[in-house]
Amino acid sequence: MAERYYVVREDLLPEGILKTEQAKELLRRGEAATIHEAAERVGLSRSAYYKYKDGVYSIEQASRESIATLSMDLEHRSGVLSKVLGTLAASEGNVLTISQSIPLQGLANVVVSLDTTLINGHFPELLGNLRSLDGVKRVTIVGRS
Repeated sequence: MAERYYVVREDLLPEGILKTEQAKELLRRGEAATIHEAAERVGLSRSAYYKYKDGVYSIEQASRESIATLSMDLEHRSGVLSKVLGTLAASEGNVLTISQSIPLQGLANVVVSLDTTLINGHFPELLGNLRSLDGVKRVTIVGRS
């Protein structure tokens, strides 16, 4: 299923989501040194912070995002990683880092950080294109900044 995104008015959001964004803001501004400190200052459990941290962004923060980190499970076959990188390049994603684990049971985990500033089309479309490639078993957004 493709990821879907919504813009929701602040007063409609559950308290845990609002406090997660507040904690992230404290960390961005350097007003909290650790996640534990930020979560404690806004009255949020660390488990709730980790549950929501990669999925909640203020609209102002989201408009400035330009780096995404993706985790992918790829079949250990010749050409699969090349197809992934070709898809990223065709979308004008600029690969910043890439790390691949040793294949276990026929699958290798690949983590790619990329500059998404110039990506043609929508980011969810890119994710769908990656997921549809032969040999790609899973694609997950690890983080965005």
